[in-house]
Amino acid sequence: MKVMERCFGQYWSPYVAMGLAGLLSAVYFGITGTVWAVTGEFTRLGGHVLEMFGVDISDWAYFKLIHMDGTTWSRTDGWIVWGMFIGALCTILFSNNFKIRVPRQKRRLVQGLIGGIIAGAGARLALGCNLAAFFTGVPQFSLHSWIFIVATAAGTYLGTKLVNTSWWKGKPVLLKGGLTSQSGSSRKIQPYIGGLIMLAYAGLIVYFFLTGRTMLGVAAIFGAAFGILIERGQICFTSAFRDLWISGRATMTKAISFGMAISSVATLAIILAYGLDPITKIAAPSTLVGGILFGLGIVMAGGCETGMMYRLMEGQIVFLPVFIGNIIGATVLAYAWDHLGVYSLLVQSGAPINLIAELGPSAALIVTLLLLGLSFVIAMYWQKNYRFGTGFKKGA
Repeated sequence: MKVMERCFGQYWSPYVAMGLAGLLSAVYFGITGTVWAVTGEFTRLGGHVLEMFGVDISDWAYFKLIHMDGTTWSRTDGWIVWGMFIGALCTILFSNNFKIRVPRQKRRLVQGLIGGIIAGAGARLALGCNLAAFFTGVPQFSLHSWIFIVATAAGTYLGTKLVNTSWWKGKPVLLKGGLTSQSGSSRKIQPYIGGLIMLAYAGLIVYFFLTGRTMLGVAAIFGAAFGILIERGQICFTSAFRDLWISGRATMTKAISFGMAISSVATLAIILAYGLDPITKIAAPSTLVGGILFGLGIVMAGGCETGMMYRLMEGQIVFLPVFIGNIIGATVLAYAWDHLGVYSLLVQSGAPINLIAELGPSAALIVTLLLLGLSFVIAMYWQKNYRFGTGFKKGA
């Protein structure tokens, strides 16, 4: 029990969580040749739903691009997603933090859905969310990631301006009495439920390995590990940007920069040791537009993909429409890709550009670390000098 208290009695430092996530994402790439990502699988889920209703998606170019082989239960990307949900849920139960929470303003459900749709469409337009086009894109030395980061920053800035308007906030809802708390019996039983779920999940992983589906087992392990880390570190890319614009708080921003630096070093070592090709996405106008939409959408929704996942597992009902919205937005983008000319308008003119190919391994790493270091320093300066409601200190 003392070990449980130490691990789950309080949240972990986001630096520790992001540093470990950076290392694990590099190792996962070395084992599977793929990266930690979620919205690609969200898009496939949307495709499967359409198929259930008799829609023929076999000629949709976007689904050909991301591949629709098998089901979400037979893909490594699927088990990364479900593993993240399960890992986050178990740690929430271990720490007695599960509680159904319904937003006081029902408009938040609609706002979450709209924000999720915009974020999902933006992420897939840029060919990745805050993970594949951001946290794992930078360590893969793909130029598109840096375009996406700048665009996401701009989008979150616009988002903070939007959500702070009176018409978005609506009238405050006052409830009589205090918030209800969990019953003592609920708090006592939660860790045991978490333990049972974890045991069942471990059994599933063993089953994967025994039946020769090794990569599914690996994905299930890493997915759960990522879920544990994002929940214990309360990792949310939305807050990393939104807090800068609103309060000047930069802890999450600095932690993410730190995690990307760790992952960049580890990923390059794995690339050179095993002769792997880094995963490079197209840098195009779509990256810029998608990043802006993604940044806007995650602020409207109140959380990015990682934040949405563990908050939904905490019982925050508002993030269920955010999850559904992400799938809808990604699926709409998949349709618009070729049917509405999005590819020819925003993507076709671009090209996959990798810093390793352009600069060489050493220079690519140096440039990446310098940019991440600069981001860290700017975040430090911002946190020291920016104040809510007043902006920067005079003379800062």
